[in-house]
Amino acid sequence: MTENALLLLNLGSPDSTRVEDVRRYLDQFLMDPYVVDLPWPLRRLLVSLILIKRPAESAHAYSSIWWDEGSPLIVLSRRLQEAMKPHWPHGPVELAMRYGQPAIEKVLLDLARRGIRRVTLAPLYPQFADSTTTTAEQEVRRVIAAHRLELEVSTLPPFYDQPVYLDALVESVRPYLQQPHDHLLLSFHGLPERHIRKLVKDPAHDLLAENSRNVSPEALALCYRSQCLRTAEAFAERAGLEQGRWSVAFQSRLGRAKRDTSEEP
Repeated sequence: MTENALLLLNLGSPDSTRVEDVRRYLDQFLMDPYVVDLPWPLRRLLVSLILIKRPAESAHAYSSIWWDEGSPLIVLSRRLQEAMKPHWPHGPVELAMRYGQPAIEKVLLDLARRGIRRVTLAPLYPQFADSTTTTAEQEVRRVIAAHRLELEVSTLPPFYDQPVYLDALVESVRPYLQQPHDHLLLSFHGLPERHIRKLVKDPAHDLLAENSRNVSPEALALCYRSQCLRTAEAFAERAGLEQGRWSVAFQSRLGRAKRDTSEEP
C-alpha cells in the first residue's frame, strides 16, 4: 500500500527577529504575485521601497511577540504537526511554510527521496484565498514540475464551516464570554477587494453584504469575505450570542465603506 503523506501548510515566519532575516522574509512574501498583484516591474519597485524602512519596524514588532522557543507561528504549527500524527495513519505528517523555513521545496524533495508518491495538502487557513491557499498549492506544483517529482497531490477543502473547528473556536473564547462584556468584535485578516472580484464573477454578488445568507454556493466557494461571515455567524449561534452584541471587522479594509444615510432627510 502506497503511503500518503499529510503536508500541513502555513504562511511562515522570519528565521529570527534580526532585521536582515525579517527583510529576507518580507521580500519573499511581498514579491509573491498572489499577495501583491502588480506586474513584476511595479511590484519590484514597490517592494524595494517598502523594504527601506519596514524590516526594522517589523523586526521590533516580531520581537514583542517572539517566544524563547522561536516564532509562535512555527512553534504552534510544530505542535499541531505532532498532535496530528496519531490521527493520520496513512503516512508521515510533515509541515512546510510558504515563506521561510521549513520551505515547501525542501520538504517535498525529502518526501520524494523517502519514496512517498502521494501527498495530501492541508492548508491551515479556515477560509480560502488566493494569497494563502492558492499560492501554496502553486508553489507545490512548481516544485514538482521543476524537479520532475512523481508525486500525486490532493488538497483538503477550507474548513470555515466545519463543526469541529467552530466548536474549538467557541471553547477558546468561552472564559472571556463568561466575563462581563458589552460587545464582541470578531476580527479577521483583510484582503484587497480586487483579490475577491478576480475570482467571483457573479455580478449579483454583494461583496459588502452584512451577512452570508443570500450568497450563492458558487460565490461562497471563492469569496473569502463571505466565508469569514459564515464562520462568524455559526460561531455566534454556537456561543449563544444575541444579535447586536457582536460584529465582524477586518484587519484591513476589504472595500469602500458605505455612507450612513439613515439620518439624512
